[in-house]
Amino acid sequence: MADLTDTLTDDVAELLHRAATDVVLPLFQQLDDADVTEKAPGDLVTIADQRAEELISAALRRLRPGSVVVGEEAVADDPALLGHLRDGGDVWLVDPVDGTANFAAGRRPFALMVALLTGGEQVGAWVLDPLGGTLAVARAGHGTTVNGAPVRVGDAVPPPGELRGTAMTQFLPPKLRRRAEAGGERIGALLPGQHCAGREYLDLLVGEQQFVLFWRTLPWDHAPGALLAREAGGVARRFDGSDYHPAEDASGLLVAVNERVWAEAREALILD
Repeated sequence: MADLTDTLTDDVAELLHRAATDVVLPLFQQLDDADVTEKAPGDLVTIADQRAEELISAALRRLRPGSVVVGEEAVADDPALLGHLRDGGDVWLVDPVDGTANFAAGRRPFALMVALLTGGEQVGAWVLDPLGGTLAVARAGHGTTVNGAPVRVGDAVPPPGELRGTAMTQFLPPKLRRRAEAGGERIGALLPGQHCAGREYLDLLVGEQQFVLFWRTLPWDHAPGALLAREAGGVARRFDGSDYHPAEDASGLLVAVNERVWAEAREALILD
């Protein structure tokens, strides 16, 4: 297992741009009804997801021979692939089109996302919003960049009444949803979410929001963003305060720009 090099980091970024340009964007607002199907009730997949994952997965295996790819669409066909997330080797997580429901409806945002785990630990992350023109990249121990510029999320801690963040309350269990909605009255701006985890993480990095709360935590949706946030100085933790790991089959994730904002958002939205 080799270190994540500058060359490999750049190659993956270029790969995402190529997948967006060659596969995803030409199909945006061009899908026919037959191009969109359901993997499960309410869980859409399009030919853009499928074709982009095929292109990205094949290229990642060439970039790092011997590595394993765990892609969202591949897992839909073979859930046993998730077992590789605790392997000792190199494992790629791929979300070929994050925000598929948006994409299928012909609206933004949507993103392409990749994460690399080595020895079970997150070492690299890439999130590209092709329409927004935003690419965020993180390497463990080397920080986070947005469009090539180093980014650090703020140390400031606004009072709760001035906090701005997102909570996907529609996915929370009823009791917790009621708690979060009531607590949201203490938050300056509690946003409903954009149906695209990748964009939520990018907005955290660029200062559009100070926290984001998720219930569903599929690994391809959150492994890239969690590393981006951490390497920029933020925190990504379960509601009980334990650090997020993509191999955990659990629900609930709160990501914030720093420790104190995480604690304030948790107190306002989660704690009884």
